[in-house]
Amino acid sequence: MGTGLHLAVALEGSGWHPAAPHDGDARFTAGYWADLVREAERGLLDFVTFEDEFGPVGRLDSVQVAARVAPLTRNIGLVPTAIVTHTEPFHLSKALATLDYVSKGRAGVRLRGSWKEVDYAHVGRRTFSEPVTREVDDDLLAETADYAEVLRRLWDSWEDDAEIRDAATGRFIDRDKLHYIDFEGKWFSVKGPSITPRPPQGNLPVAVLSHEQVAHDLAKAAADIVFVTPQDFDDAREIATQTEGVLRFADFVVHFDADRKARLDAVATEDSDAYIFTGDPGALADLLLEWRTLGYEGFRLRPGSLPDDLNVITKQLVPELQRRGVFRTAYEADTFRGLLGLPRPANRYASA
Repeated sequence: MGTGLHLAVALEGSGWHPAAPHDGDARFTAGYWADLVREAERGLLDFVTFEDEFGPVGRLDSVQVAARVAPLTRNIGLVPTAIVTHTEPFHLSKALATLDYVSKGRAGVRLRGSWKEVDYAHVGRRTFSEPVTREVDDDLLAETADYAEVLRRLWDSWEDDAEIRDAATGRFIDRDKLHYIDFEGKWFSVKGPSITPRPPQGNLPVAVLSHEQVAHDLAKAAADIVFVTPQDFDDAREIATQTEGVLRFADFVVHFDADRKARLDAVATEDSDAYIFTGDPGALADLLLEWRTLGYEGFRLRPGSLPDDLNVITKQLVPELQRRGVFRTAYEADTFRGLLGLPRPANRYASA
């Protein structure tokens, strides 16, 4: 991943505080998301993630939001969240491949399993198992791993030069360079091939969020990036040793305006799964560099209130990190894999 610190922001509604103020229905417009992502790109951040879920929260579809803002940006990675428990990998694979084409190689995906009864009721194709036992958890994690494998096989089902576009002979595709993936598993039976040519990045970077060892193991087996949620320095040290072999981003919820956070907390108590930072950009820079010594490649910051906390990240935190010589002053790659330092993978079906 290079020698510099890597930064991402997680975009969620009006911000990660449940009482974050919002401007009416602005978050249901393309302009709202485009402005946020362009601000993140002005700050030279590696990527943004878009949250998604099936619960009763008004939101736009994350993949479509990413596709809408992709033509309006040039360098920043775009990582929508996909709920894999209730969606078909074939459909998601072509949607994400399309996003990679629209963004010219800047797409990724965060895979998320569903443990919520309401999600099962919304979709109606599966029966919710209650209580949620460790066996159920393990089953959902194994399904997510299979889902990632199916995505990668479908992205590889076209060789890079499968399209020949020979007008003289009327041949568009070399059929010998399209491949059945023939995946058979407990949850999926997918023959393939995809209907979309292999994405510009070959395979898109896959991310997961992990809170415990069993999910850490999923990340190491099936993902390129893991978002982890240490609660303090000692916890961060332990998690770093448990997630070796995958790119590690520690999550922070950030509130730069302490007075505003106090007012928000008076309205609603924040129940956060990640470390909550309240302070100034210099103090956050100190904290990031301290945790970086544990082996973290980067950090995903969750702005408590949008766009205010995002603006502080781009206009104050980033310059502070640049002054310390640990953050880029220009983008050094034009693909998401390039920014992460990941090579473009060879096609598993292509002959030597």
